[in-house]
Amino acid sequence: MYTGIGASAGIGIGSAVIVKEPSLAYDNKKVSDTTAEKARLQTALDACIEKTQAMAEDMKTRVGEKEAEILEGHVLLLMDPEMTGQMESNIENDGMCAEASVEQVCNFYMEMFAGIEDEMFQQRATDVCDIKTRLLKILLDVEDVDLASVPEGTILVAEDLTPSMTAGINPKNVAGILTEVGGKTSHSAILARALEIPAVLSIPGITEKISNGDSIILDGSDGQVFVSPDEKLLAEYEGKRAEYLEEKAALAQFIGKDTVTADGVKVELCANIGKPEDALKVVECDGEGIGLFRTEFLFMDRPQVPTEDEQFEAYKKVAETLKGKPVIIRTLDIGGDKEIPYLGLEKEENPFLGFRAIRLCLSRDDLYRPQLRALLRASAYGDIRIMVPMVTCVDEVRAVKKMIEEIKAELKEEDIPYDENIKVGIMVETPAASLMADVLAKEADFFSIGTNDLTGYTMAVDRGNADVAYLYSAYNPAVLRSIERVIKAGRAEGIMVGMCGEAAADPLLAPLLLSFGLNEFSVSATSILATRKGISLWTKEEADAVAHKAMSMATEAEIEAYLKTVAK
Repeated sequence: MYTGIGASAGIGIGSAVIVKEPSLAYDNKKVSDTTAEKARLQTALDACIEKTQAMAEDMKTRVGEKEAEILEGHVLLLMDPEMTGQMESNIENDGMCAEASVEQVCNFYMEMFAGIEDEMFQQRATDVCDIKTRLLKILLDVEDVDLASVPEGTILVAEDLTPSMTAGINPKNVAGILTEVGGKTSHSAILARALEIPAVLSIPGITEKISNGDSIILDGSDGQVFVSPDEKLLAEYEGKRAEYLEEKAALAQFIGKDTVTADGVKVELCANIGKPEDALKVVECDGEGIGLFRTEFLFMDRPQVPTEDEQFEAYKKVAETLKGKPVIIRTLDIGGDKEIPYLGLEKEENPFLGFRAIRLCLSRDDLYRPQLRALLRASAYGDIRIMVPMVTCVDEVRAVKKMIEEIKAELKEEDIPYDENIKVGIMVETPAASLMADVLAKEADFFSIGTNDLTGYTMAVDRGNADVAYLYSAYNPAVLRSIERVIKAGRAEGIMVGMCGEAAADPLLAPLLLSFGLNEFSVSATSILATRKGISLWTKEEADAVAHKAMSMATEAEIEAYLKTVAK
């Protein structure tokens, strides 16, 4: 048995097909006719753009607009004048061949993105790698791996499945995906979930441990993989697969229903999004609102700051898509760890404890004021709420509210409509905010707990550091006490308390969060129905009993083990 990361739920049973990429070796020679070589590069870029656009259109038709945006993002990168200009410059000034120039420039961007400790940028490095591979294939006249024609019951086994490779998969024929690298947030994992193909990622060396035709079972929920299983194990997992499909079909009964506990306690179930287009998926998945819109995506992959009007249109689009349901929009959350060249941010020794998020925004009127104006203008079109990230003290909240009141006066004078009663809340993701929650609750209109960062900051853990990753857990009693404190402080002041971190979708934590009094759960759009079902299984009395016992325990391991024994 091998264990990896369960990245797309479900049971895959079938025969292994090893996907090997062809060699992309080339003769790295200097060129004398730079004009002809630049033309050759442009021809390859044009061909790659055309193929990628076709894949995106196919993905849009077969799967959905949200998933197609991954490939549309590749098109934008291929058309980026900064990137392509560097490729042309290498040929013109250094006499590089097109292949060497593509490799040099793409490697530069890959290293730059990979060096940023942010999942989104790490994924961007993978996207650039995918683009590099496809450009080199076109320049070298190497055929793409054809995954559309694999036989039914195939378990694809590869070092990695890039978005472009995944886009060509026929889900009727592919029973599962198994890779050496990747994680739950990788674009290939997102596409696997969209195609509803079970996937287990990040098993080092698995392509060498499995042979073509080997019988494989993979569990995309817990990350387990079995090679050449006996008949007993095969029968067991065929039963699990049937059970999983039945449970999945049963989730349909929760469409259009309120999110309530077994004894009628109602909570709000929202979704997290990164782009305006993602709002459509929230509606499709029956979300009751948006609990987190990460606006930093609007500032990336472009040569300058988005204008007030561009931001206004994006926020308005989300508000109109949700048709009056709450939309919590987090203001710009960036810092020195994120490469946005036009912002001129200095590199910091420890950017996660540095000049970032609200600290940066309050010092940059040129960034923050247009965003707040755009948010206020868009509030006339729906229930928009403003959320301030990385708050550590009351002064920050007061400064934002003061700026908002000034902008309201400007808009009133300009006769521009806005919601006069717009709510201004905070993201609780630092120990300081947790410790001051009772005071901050008097200043903020709502709280949203960001458990990902709250866990990291509370436990003093860099979750990207494998040596200390064992400490990064929302089950840790210190983290749970912090969460409980924040919720109770908010409820005591009568404000809404939500949660937009990964813990909100964790079924093991549901009874604790319900007992603590969490008002709003914000999860990925695809987790909405499963979370609604999980909440429906508990009464408040049962949840209180579980919470009382769990909170008396001293270690993360004890709490997690106990929660597994009472899970429903």
